[in-house]
Amino acid sequence: MHAQPVEGAAKPGLLRQPMSVWATAFAAVVAFMGIGLVDPILPAIAKNLKATPSQVSLLFTSYFLITAVAMLITGWVSSRIGGKRTLMIGLTLVVLFAALAGTSDTVGQLVGFRAGWGLGNALFVATALAVIVGAASGGAESAIILYEAALGIGISLGPLVGALLGDMNWRFPFFGTAILMAVGFVLIATLLKPTPKPAEKTPLSAPIRALGHGGLKTTAFTALFYNYAFFTVLAWTPFVLHMNAHGIGLVFFGWGVMVALASVFGAPALQRRIGTVRVMHLALALLIVFQLGLATLGHTGIIVSTILSGIPIGLNNTAFTEAAMEVSDNPRPVASAGYNFVRWLGGGIAPYFGSKLAERFSDSTPYYIGAACCAVAIGILVVRRRHLESLERVDIDHTFQDEALPAKA
Repeated sequence: MHAQPVEGAAKPGLLRQPMSVWATAFAAVVAFMGIGLVDPILPAIAKNLKATPSQVSLLFTSYFLITAVAMLITGWVSSRIGGKRTLMIGLTLVVLFAALAGTSDTVGQLVGFRAGWGLGNALFVATALAVIVGAASGGAESAIILYEAALGIGISLGPLVGALLGDMNWRFPFFGTAILMAVGFVLIATLLKPTPKPAEKTPLSAPIRALGHGGLKTTAFTALFYNYAFFTVLAWTPFVLHMNAHGIGLVFFGWGVMVALASVFGAPALQRRIGTVRVMHLALALLIVFQLGLATLGHTGIIVSTILSGIPIGLNNTAFTEAAMEVSDNPRPVASAGYNFVRWLGGGIAPYFGSKLAERFSDSTPYYIGAACCAVAIGILVVRRRHLESLERVDIDHTFQDEALPAKA
């Protein structure tokens, strides 16, 4: 059940959070940096390790497929050892495998180490959302905005850091991530109080059973097709930009800034005005436009389309995350695990499948498939719209909370 707002109640400031929340958010920023970190150096990795684009794309595929499967065990683990220990185990694995990735001599080794990195990232990311929701002031909405802000900042900084370090040596971004994650480990170890274990231990089957809920299933499978389009942009575009590491890094920095701004400011405002489901429709339609721009325009058009595609991606990231948290009565960690298991499959399939299509047909083919996936996602939302009716109540609650705030002097 969603608590009804109290008329006249003051809403806690979004930035007034306990230090433990900021420590977790910092580590989350670094974790999400790892997603886009390799973007600027993909061509350099392919050149230095004598690999094809599709082979290099397996850095994303191994990372996200392992992340997806590992999501199924995050709740089982954290309910037995507690959220703080789960975060620290996840961070330890990321530090270890990011450092090992920097020592790779073959693309096979690099892909394998990225898989281990994905396991650590899954344990950390899924638990971080639950920890932030539990510790943040201002309720679930503020916590999700903070989480999406961390995602946006991390995704935007990742390509920039990757470009700066990768320009010196393609191995340095991996070592840099290991160092930053070690800092995050120290901050969480010292600032985050041990989180209490849940009264009931989460069974391994809980995330799969949670997907039996019509609303969560609809959200998750819509997000699967959306994430296919999302990671087509992220994983294939570095190869069609035909730029050096600095150029790719700057383009994706601009893209990441759009993701962050749309996640933190655009999505909440639009959700209050037109509702979460309509935000999804709007963002998916915009992403189709930018995918077609990537497929059909010249070099300048590709750069502009890449950067602007961050807007619908940011809108969707917040809308889908909040929908997954609110649409069912499942505990949030369980709902998050089931949702992320399905949606990350899209992120795992897209890089390799898209690059193989490009090698077989043309550089534009992955974007046409990405646009088609967005159209399928819209179709799912339309056909199964009755399963998302409960989100209207959440949107109304958010609007009521805003109207109940005292007017500024």
